Amino acid sequence: MKFAAKTAKGKDYVVPPLEGLWWADDPADFVARRKERWCWTMMIMVPEFIDRPLFEAAVEKAKKKLGTPPASLRLEILNEGRALQILHVGSYDDEGPTLAKLHDEEMPARGLAFAGPHHEIYLSDPRRTEPAKLRTILRQPVRVECKTKR
Repeated sequence: MKFAAKTAKGKDYVVPPLEGLWWADDPADFVARRKERWCWTMMIMVPEFIDRPLFEAAVEKAKKKLGTPPASLRLEILNEGRALQILHVGSYDDEGPTLAKLHDEEMPARGLAFAGPHHEIYLSDPRRTEPAKLRTILRQPVRVECKTKR
């Protein structure tokens, strides 16, 4: 799409980092690293000038070179809303304590509850960065928790 935008619209952009949405029936599965219970969607943000026709043309062009894309490939808007986030430095497998701080300390202290899938933004390239130096934004969409007394 980057090259199609440059050719068709005369607009260029820097491809942002890979992002992922992660969820499980029990959010504690993230802290405990029970990966077999996780579901996920990987994403790359695109600028607003990338429209559906440009996306579909890029998919068709890639299809000729690479074969049929997965049915899950799509262009859509993510409306995440309010979120808390924290920078994690280190291996992906060492995110547990950072997530525990976010989920078990910060959210309850602020009266917040889960409002969507856990969101990660991968600032480092794991092919070029040693695991101890990987930088990942851990983001959790939140809502104000309503506690009523009866």
